[in-house]
Formats: sequence, C-alpha cells, structure tokens
Amino acid sequence: MTTSPTTRPPLPAVQLRVPIDEDAHAWHRVFDDADVMEFLGGPAELSFYEEITARQRMHDAQLGHCLWTLLDGEGEVLGFTGAQPWPAAKAWGPVGRIEIGWRLGRAAWGKGYAYAAALATLERLREVGVGRVCAVIDVRNVRSVAVAERLGMTPGEEIAAPGGRRARLYELTLAGA
Repeated sequence: MTTSPTTRPPLPAVQLRVPIDEDAHAWHRVFDDADVMEFLGGPAELSFYEEITARQRMHDAQLGHCLWTLLDGEGEVLGFTGAQPWPAAKAWGPVGRIEIGWRLGRAAWGKGYAYAAALATLERLREVGVGRVCAVIDVRNVRSVAVAERLGMTPGEEIAAPGGRRARLYELTLAGA
C-alpha cells in the first residue's frame, strides 16, 4: 500500500494595508461579536478603534510595522494582523517586546486567513529588521494557539492577564532579520 503526502489547500489571498480612518468603522463592525472578543474583554466602542487605528498609523511611520488592516483578495476588511510594541502602560505582559497578533471577524474563521496574514506579517517584519516576536494568547483560545504553533512559535511561560484570565507567551526568532 502506498500513501501520498498530505497536502494543504493553498493559502487564501490576503492584503495588508496601513489602517485608514474608515478602518475604525470596519474593525468595529467585524469585531462587534461576543465570540470574536471572547478572550479580549468583550466588544469595544467605536472610539476605541478610532484611537487604535490612529496609533497604528503612527507605529507604521515610526517603526515600519503596525497592526495592518487585513483584506481578502477582493479588498473586503476581515480584521487586522501585524505587530506592535507591547505598551509600557500595561501593567502585565512582555513590555517593550514586539508582539505579533491577529484578529478576524467570525466570517473569516477557519479559512486560513489568520495564518496567511501572519506569514505576510513575519515577512514584512524581517524586511524592517525585527529579529524576534512574541504573542500573548489566552490559554483557552485554541484557534490562536493553533496559528502560533503552525508559525513555529515556541510556547513559554504562562502569565496572569486582566480579569483573572491566564495567557501563554509564545516566541519566535525570525531568521534573516
């Protein structure tokens, strides 16, 4: 009996762009779902997304990377992916380190978008000389854990997150950075 190697379906087409003003509304729309925000404290107000998209434009201008708006092959907003410095204002987590992250609306789940976008993010980070990234993932978030593991990230310490939640730190050294 012969077996054939397992093949994965091709990755979906993704585009990453620096967030524009309208993306605050798009992010608010696709993330206004209790399941999408289950591990992030629940849905947020539009003003939160207005502030975060403005901050991401600043990060991109200063660092060459940010949380980019994630678009599908037809230009529809699916969410975001990218990397940003973990803010010193947070009283927990890997302060000062570069955190990679992804958040997709429910309609995009299970289709390979998060992994494809994370790969594109890692390539962009290498191009601007980022040598190491981390991800802070709620221990119950099996979808994000699967993406991190597929990227080759190494699980590290478990840390306390706000609201009594537990998160795990994942790390990855970027070759060629």
